[in-house]
Amino acid sequence: MTTDAQWVQLTDLPPVVCPCGLARRAFADRDEFPGTVHLTEISSDAREHYHTTHTEIYVVLECEEHAAIELDGTLHPVRPLSSVLIPPKVRHRAVGQMKVLIVCSPNFDPADEFFD
Repeated sequence: MTTDAQWVQLTDLPPVVCPCGLARRAFADRDEFPGTVHLTEISSDAREHYHTTHTEIYVVLECEEHAAIELDGTLHPVRPLSSVLIPPKVRHRAVGQMKVLIVCSPNFDPADEFFD
């Protein structure tokens, strides 16, 4: 039996600088999966941004005690294993240091990242 499963060790992927800190992105090359998975280490100075077509799901893996995710100017406290779905056009940023798993659909495209 053959499998098309693809295994990725997220911590082995090269990090790229993003407005939140450092992201390790996987599965952009899989046509049958319309999205990407990111392991992102968020710095305390994450920059507010939004996307016009991307929907993102954040799953908080680790965070500081008073960490939050800001959505359209409103702070929402988070703790490990909190999750939020962020639709297109919602301005967002993480406040405080945290490590998150982000599922982005469709595939992440840096051209769909906007700042006011």
